[in-house]
Amino acid sequence: MKRKRCDMEEATKKKKMTAIGSAIEELSVLSIAKTTINLAHHKIGPTMAVLRQDIDQNIQRLEKMWETDPIVYSNLVEILRKEAKEGSSKKPKSCSRAAVWLTRAMDFTLALLQRLVKDMSQNMQQAVEESYNLTIKPWHGWISCAAFKVALKLLPNNNTFINVLAGKDESYQMVQDDIRSLISLLIPLLSQLHSILELYEVHKLKST
Repeated sequence: MKRKRCDMEEATKKKKMTAIGSAIEELSVLSIAKTTINLAHHKIGPTMAVLRQDIDQNIQRLEKMWETDPIVYSNLVEILRKEAKEGSSKKPKSCSRAAVWLTRAMDFTLALLQRLVKDMSQNMQQAVEESYNLTIKPWHGWISCAAFKVALKLLPNNNTFINVLAGKDESYQMVQDDIRSLISLLIPLLSQLHSILELYEVHKLKST
């Protein structure tokens, strides 16, 4: 009975957890993939469909490789090492390329959160555009850039975005504190990821 009550309390806690809180919890135990990216593509809304689709496909590609041998491919380094040895790192459907674009999506997330935490009232479209220009645009072709410009015009306003991030009765100050905590976890993670990508010489791959 006691265990059942504890399970119910834990379920309630998870249900009430904000998007940022969930990402912080996942990163704190080094579970990187889906929750880390969630803020970048899901919470901005359905207008970022192109980015969201790319993220989902890249995650699935890495998951499929892991599923072939969870022991051998227990971490990203082993996957990149395998493809580097085979000479397949730069192929269009490689896991190395997937890792590069997932890292760039997290770069985008970090850049956006850093802008928001400085000024929670700033224009959402401007914040997203500046973050995109800094992190993803240099690697996109003209088709992807054009698609982004269309999506940019359909973004939710600032209040809508912040309200999605905030929990019930959570103030803007509390949201800012949560964002700062998430940023502090993302920075060292991304630094490590970029070092790994550079080591295997895939960090400058552009969209195909």
